[in-house]
Parts: sequence; structure tokens; C-alpha cells
Amino acid sequence: MAYDVPRLLAMSQQQLDDLFTASPPGDIPDGEAQGTAIVAPGSRFSDDIAAFVKGIAWQGKVFDRSKGLLKNKVSAFGVQAIVAKVYKDASWLDGKECIVLDYADTSVVAQWIRDEIRLISPGLYLGKVYWGKKRLIDFCLQF
Repeated sequence: MAYDVPRLLAMSQQQLDDLFTASPPGDIPDGEAQGTAIVAPGSRFSDDIAAFVKGIAWQGKVFDRSKGLLKNKVSAFGVQAIVAKVYKDASWLDGKECIVLDYADTSVVAQWIRDEIRLISPGLYLGKVYWGKKRLIDFCLQF
């Protein structure tokens, strides 16, 4: 089944979790991805929140597979900042392999953040954001 950003924003949290757990990790991405924050999934607010976040705070990520790193595109100007290590490991959600975006050793600002992503459609990854071990929000990356 093909997924896209509007469909993901309309899904419930349970549906997003089920999709994540049913999906393979995929290859570690390389290059620039447009990001969409998925906050209050399935609610009438999720589209507006996603647009707000994209407009002022976070637009996506730029992966460098050869270095095992990424930079986030932040601010209204898409400044590349906030570096993370990128590798495959077990997901905190279900224990199966995922791609981990780990900020612990690369960022003072985001050192408590860990993202996990899995490939859900060609060029489209679904992600989970953790603060410590607490899940915060979902997001997607479109290459």
C-alpha cells in the first residue's frame, strides 16, 4: 500500500505504531529529505501543527550515509544544524531493527533525543522521536 504525508497525518497513533512495527528498516538514507512533524495524529489539528512546525522550526534532515551522520534543517531558513549519528539497531518500540538517529554524543541541545525511522514506501520513512525513553511525537521523511 502506498503512503503519503496527508495519509500519515490522518492516521491514528495506533495505526502509525502498527505501520512502524510492520515495516522494514530499509537502507540508511543519503541526501536531503523533506520532514513533516506528526503531532496529534488523526486529529483535525495535525495538518495545521505540521505546517506551523515546518514554517518556523524544522523542515527535514540531510543525511551523509558515508559518514554515518545527518544534520537537521531548522529555523524558518532551513539552516543545517543539530548533528546526529546514524546507524541500525533495535527499536525501543518493538525490539526489531530500525535506523537510529542518535544525538547523545553529537549535540548539546538535543543530547537526550533519539529518533528511529523505518521505510514505509519508496522514498518515505516513518519516524518516532524519544526524549530519554519517553516517546514524544512521530514524523516522516520524504526523499
